[in-house]
Amino acid sequence: MAATIGRSGLTALKREGDGASPRGSFRIVGGFYRPDRFGARPRCGISLHPLRPDDGWCDDPSDANYNRPVRRPYPRSHEAMWRDDHAYDIVLVLDFNLRPRVRCGGSAIFFHLAHPDSRPTAGCLALSGPDMLKLLPRLSTRTIISFG
Repeated sequence: MAATIGRSGLTALKREGDGASPRGSFRIVGGFYRPDRFGARPRCGISLHPLRPDDGWCDDPSDANYNRPVRRPYPRSHEAMWRDDHAYDIVLVLDFNLRPRVRCGGSAIFFHLAHPDSRPTAGCLALSGPDMLKLLPRLSTRTIISFG
């Protein structure tokens, strides 16, 4: 399956906003899907939770919720999880920089759907929708995603 990674390639020293994908191996710790874009919850070996329009992910290193889900509106810098494009119709959370969190160490390293033009991500891993749907039932929380 063809996949896309961050626009800056791979890095061993991930920093917030650098556009790079982190070198290393990471587990999938959970995921989300857009219920308005699927007739039923996609078949997956990982628990997928329905996204809500007010879901966000904090990317402000100075905030206590850095690299954590938040509810929008949120007063600090964050990413909207409910997007107009289809990238987060299915989005899996990788265990990068979760425990312990390193301030400025990079947030929101997801495994999500690729854009139709297969352009690079901001640091995540992305697959086409059909490939993701084929792969989802084979994934588990023991699955390891390796960059590099």
